[in-house]
Amino acid sequence: MFKKILIANRGEIACRVIKTARRMGIKTVAVYSEADRDALHVEMADEAVFIGPPQAAESYLVMEKIVEACRQTGAEAVHPGYGFLSEREAFPRALAAAGVVFIGPNPGAIAAMGDKIESKKAAAKAKVSTVPGYLGVIEDAAHAAKIADEIGYPVMIKASAGGGGKGMRIAHSKSEVEEGFNLAKAEAKASFGDDRVFVEKFIVDPRHIEIQVLGDKHGNVIYLGERECSIQRRNQKVIEEAPSPLLDEATRRKMGEQAVALAKAVNYDSAGTVEFVAGQDKSFYFLEMNTRLQVEHPVTELITGVDLVEQMIRSAAGEKLAMTQKDVTLTGWAVESRVYAEDPFRNFLPSIGRLVKYRPPAESKVDDITVRNDTGVQEGGEISIYYDPMIAKLVTHASSRAAAIEAQSQALDSFYIDGIRHNIPFLSALMNHPRWREGNLSTGFISEEFPKGFGPRTPEGETANRIAAVAAAVDHILGERKRQISGQLNGRAVSRERRRAVWLDRNEVPLEVARDGEGIVVRLVGADGALGQPVTLLSNWKPGDPVWQGSIAGHPVAVQVRPMPNGFRLAYQGYEVPVQVFTETEATAARLMPISSAADAGKKVLCPMPGLVISIAVTEGQDVKAGETLAVIEAMKMQNVLRAERDGVVKKIAATPGATLAVDALILEFA
Repeated sequence: MFKKILIANRGEIACRVIKTARRMGIKTVAVYSEADRDALHVEMADEAVFIGPPQAAESYLVMEKIVEACRQTGAEAVHPGYGFLSEREAFPRALAAAGVVFIGPNPGAIAAMGDKIESKKAAAKAKVSTVPGYLGVIEDAAHAAKIADEIGYPVMIKASAGGGGKGMRIAHSKSEVEEGFNLAKAEAKASFGDDRVFVEKFIVDPRHIEIQVLGDKHGNVIYLGERECSIQRRNQKVIEEAPSPLLDEATRRKMGEQAVALAKAVNYDSAGTVEFVAGQDKSFYFLEMNTRLQVEHPVTELITGVDLVEQMIRSAAGEKLAMTQKDVTLTGWAVESRVYAEDPFRNFLPSIGRLVKYRPPAESKVDDITVRNDTGVQEGGEISIYYDPMIAKLVTHASSRAAAIEAQSQALDSFYIDGIRHNIPFLSALMNHPRWREGNLSTGFISEEFPKGFGPRTPEGETANRIAAVAAAVDHILGERKRQISGQLNGRAVSRERRRAVWLDRNEVPLEVARDGEGIVVRLVGADGALGQPVTLLSNWKPGDPVWQGSIAGHPVAVQVRPMPNGFRLAYQGYEVPVQVFTETEATAARLMPISSAADAGKKVLCPMPGLVISIAVTEGQDVKAGETLAVIEAMKMQNVLRAERDGVVKKIAATPGATLAVDALILEFA
């Protein structure tokens, strides 16, 4: 077994590998760029080597620097994580030339499967069902459009060396193919250094299901069940689960055996994933093979009890698999949410900055509920513009799908982040969506259920009542604290009114609140003035705690509490709402106050996120029609096209290609 390994990656996956290596008694070496000098993976590793500027192309993607770091530290093997160099055939060859072991598959398997075009050819040769498409070299946008016409719309334009949703576009027409082709090539070049793309038929209403395979260097390959990854946005996975609610045992076995046959055909000898697109009728087609550890591997680990990183290390060291296919059992259900640094209320635009507060739910195993958080950041750290926006992967496991989802919902409500915008409100809303809970999934789920994007929502019914009850309890505790301040003038004892008007934004919930021993009792007031049934809230919350954790009428509840002038902002199950708690006298005055509205940006086009200006598509004085491209902004490896919302004439252009802009910086102005 290795004594020291180097992790050629950053962020949560580097931290994840370090944890297993530490448990196995293996020392670790981290590498870091200038932007990651104070990163968590650098702190966790036994040693760390600086490898260059923040841009990945000048640091994490430079093989020579990784090889040199191995030489400096005496690392015997390298784990590549995912992304970066993990699927570059040349990387394990370069390591081997330097006498260093690659913790991953052999270069031949990467060549056959890591390239999306070559993998489809290999799958077709192995009699694996594949999606109709064109696997040859596509010359230009016109050639791509001709191919798409022959295949039939819609089509998927996909980077050959791609992954993580980069370099992928769905096109429904010739014009969309031509635009998507150029964007996909540009993203592929920027992310992978390889601008080849291919075109294939896009299966309508599909599901994305993948099989985890595991091989050793002695010809043994097994599969460890499947993961359903259908909840995607812009072709990037958002929520994953294992097993899939679609599959039965017979279909699972067919997919698994097909994945193993394909892996054996290329002498696969590590952890890898065979991805399938599945129809709602359980039909399935080979999509691609990822010759590395997947982002969503924790859900498989939790239902199988197998540490995939450990198995990769043992396989690389030449050990035989310690299990056979009949030893693999799937127990319970696991759900994973990807927490991203992006603003769901601004069309999921990237968000960068300092993590002023970062308080994830505690990792735990209580009864049959497991909460796990794979992360690569810590409070006070920076979210950078240079890398993928993922902050953490929150994973829950329980005996059933419903229990795992409920545990995930509770854990998301407890996940407190301040300083940047993040997608936890969106994840919480998804967890409580009826269609998700039913398991009625497809890769179009998010676009179908949130066609206008995700915006602030007004809580109603039981949800509104719970938020109002917590607000009343928080306000009551704050009032009790004020009564205990020393040095107050003596006088008659303060008698607190029970009646409160809780404003959820401008929606008023009248109620009565009072202390009852360890708990606080809330009673809603009906339209006729009648009091509802008493509801007891129990919590150890104290002023300053970021999360109110407790129970309402015995039901576990977690609500995030952020102070604001004259009240607080509460977040619960995807709702974020400003809350004020008034006495009757205060409410009477508040109802008379005018409502202020946000200023309109008018005719200015502002940068929607911190990013790099790739191109400006218009000139001053130009007539522009609604829908025309104005500019392309790149942030966190994704290119975002800004389009005109209405017809107009460009009056002034304030930004230039190559400029780095802050959020809301002026790009151009219309007359």
